[in-house]
Amino acid sequence: GNMVEWCLPQDIDLEGVEFKSMASGSHKIQSDFIYFRKGLCFGLACFANMPVESELERGARMKSVGILSPSYTLLYRYMHFLENQVRHQLEMPGHYSHLEAFYDDKKGVLPDSKGNSSSQQPVHWLPSIHRYMYPEMKITHPAGCMSQFIKFFGEQILVLWKFALLRKRILIFSPPPVGVVCYRVYCCCCLANVSLPGLGGTVPESKPFFYVNVADIEMLETEVSYVACTTEKIFEQKRDLYDVYVDNQNVKTHHEHLQPLLKINNADKEKYRRLNDQRQMLMYSQEVGEDCSSCEEDLFILFFMEQNNRIFQTLMEVSASQDKTLTADHARGMGLDPQGDRSFLMDLLEVYGIDVMLVIDNPCCT
Repeated sequence: GNMVEWCLPQDIDLEGVEFKSMASGSHKIQSDFIYFRKGLCFGLACFANMPVESELERGARMKSVGILSPSYTLLYRYMHFLENQVRHQLEMPGHYSHLEAFYDDKKGVLPDSKGNSSSQQPVHWLPSIHRYMYPEMKITHPAGCMSQFIKFFGEQILVLWKFALLRKRILIFSPPPVGVVCYRVYCCCCLANVSLPGLGGTVPESKPFFYVNVADIEMLETEVSYVACTTEKIFEQKRDLYDVYVDNQNVKTHHEHLQPLLKINNADKEKYRRLNDQRQMLMYSQEVGEDCSSCEEDLFILFFMEQNNRIFQTLMEVSASQDKTLTADHARGMGLDPQGDRSFLMDLLEVYGIDVMLVIDNPCCT
């Protein structure tokens, strides 16, 4: 099995991290990177696999070098260092001076196992974004995981968007390599960002758990909302652990009341068309050499944030009105399909505890 070979500080609780930092099935690939969660901290590890002429190591030497931090938003900055270090550890095992120097330079105050620390702020799934703050929050390189996410899922991102906004437990399955799948977890979380003040104080926090494996089952049983990925097919059979299961581009749910949300309606198609139109305009402005301070990551996050803000702004205004009646016109104004998004709206009102009466006619009566 996997084992922790070396760590700093030496008294930190790393139980299970040897399985989080090396995805199940990694022996079949040469290299990978992996985001994971350990208690209140997030980790990034780089994995590499090198053939060796050693019976003891069964012809292959596999290692991961990783770091833990209270926030995941800046971990990507150290990806290059970790990639170099894992290669160094494969070629010169047991030489830790570079890692010791890195730790001494970067170390901060980490919470203890109970999460107590005077300087520790609660870890939120994604801070409210202001566009000028956003570069500090990127999880990936400017090449952009968002465009890959859109190309990979196509119109299905609107299905994922609804499940993310409803704070469902979303589990993404993929065989290794898992690095790009960790980015899909991050993108899913970005779909649900809302910047309106005072919303959702009682709403469960939607957390990116990134990579999970069978050792995380007990922890996942207690979670009411998360987005995670795994390389272990056994999870598909454990239906009590998730609401939504994503296998490649196939998004499915075993909950009957969520089935209507899997269907792409006309309003979804219109949103997807608008998103693509905005992307095309952005690419054109970059081609003609205009000063384009925005990038595709910003566009993607702001597109869904503005959509979410519009929905919740309307719902809060209606709930503050005298008759509290939400009509088909309201639904259309929010960019939703009055019939196709009826069950989505009803779930949304329930999850966020918004007091509104839905009076959208049944399709048979229109």
